[in-house]
Amino acid sequence: MSGVRHLSVGKDEAGMRLDRWFRHHFPQVTQGQLQKLLRKGQVRVDGSKAKTADRLVAGQQIRVPPVPSGDSRPPKPVSKLSAADRQFLESITLYEDNDLLILNKPSGIAVQGGTKTSRHIDGMLAGLSADPERRPHLVHRLDRDTSGVLVVAKRRPVAAKMGRMFQTRSVRKIYWAVVRGVPKPPQGKVDAALVKAMSPEGERVRAARPGEQEEAQAAVTHYSVIDRAAQKYAWMSLKPVTGRQHQLRAHMAIIGHPIVGDQKYDGGVELPDAIENRLHLHARRIAFPHPVTNKKLDITAPLPDHMVKSFAALGFEVGAAADGQGD
Repeated sequence: MSGVRHLSVGKDEAGMRLDRWFRHHFPQVTQGQLQKLLRKGQVRVDGSKAKTADRLVAGQQIRVPPVPSGDSRPPKPVSKLSAADRQFLESITLYEDNDLLILNKPSGIAVQGGTKTSRHIDGMLAGLSADPERRPHLVHRLDRDTSGVLVVAKRRPVAAKMGRMFQTRSVRKIYWAVVRGVPKPPQGKVDAALVKAMSPEGERVRAARPGEQEEAQAAVTHYSVIDRAAQKYAWMSLKPVTGRQHQLRAHMAIIGHPIVGDQKYDGGVELPDAIENRLHLHARRIAFPHPVTNKKLDITAPLPDHMVKSFAALGFEVGAAADGQGD
């Protein structure tokens, strides 16, 4: 065990999430162990308590408490990517250059590993290179059951630049969803801070209550109704200003219009046979200046099969006009 240390955030690490910075410097410390250290205030950023998702700034001082030495556990062998997984990544690639890989993540596959999750996008990316410095890096995440655009950086400095862009809200994200009922007014903003809570369905988030300001995370979503099926269902364009866990799902439930097929947030009950009981949330489009060339990238992901079927059943027609309403 080493003693307490204070490490500076490097210029090429600016914009990284705290948990990713920690994983890079102390790979022997698990995510669960880090969360415990953060809850106890033993890991601090510039003397203040921090959270795993906090974005770092160059020059910040991170207090690192005594942690197991790096040689206390054998390093995990780098797994080679199977031919099937390589073909899978190629089949979902929307855009690729020397710096970025942009995927259309299918619904049902996790972005990162966890309990009982052995196959995930991050694990496949790790298999692309035996050199940890050259392996692709996730720069944001999608829920397991959310489909759509997922941005990956091919090098750590590019990931740091993308992290800063997400932090400064230079990245424009548009999601499509089908919700129960039709929100009124048809355009609006949901400004509801969120806190994590446990439920019978597992971890979820809910609206913060009075007295929970310290643990609450500010969350803002703009929404717009693109089309409706009577008053029973609406096709929505959702634009998150912030990027909290389950933000869109929780915000739609908070205003009384949960996303269809959402088992955690009351959207997965009493659906007609023509609509699959799967989450109808899709990261449709992302736009941002290229972190190296500054060229504008604007990437659109086609809908997953279950949403294509639901759109047909509800009479929603995807076309230029519909995409325009998602601008």
